[in-house]
Amino acid sequence: MAHPKRRQSKTRSAKRRTHYKAVAPTLAVCPNCGALYVYHKVCGECGYYRGVVAIQPKEEEAPAAE
Repeated sequence: MAHPKRRQSKTRSAKRRTHYKAVAPTLAVCPNCGALYVYHKVCGECGYYRGVVAIQPKEEEAPAAE
């Protein structure tokens, strides 16, 4: 196994890592409800994935009147 003879400088390590950056996820429009969702994930608004109900969305309860 290879062993480094000298320590790499901070500059050299930083140069190697210049292309590591965060990328915004690709969004799509849900054909069922029209909301934006991340590709290959279930729509958070309606619970559909590829035209089929994958999960039942939670029903929001109305606050109790006093």
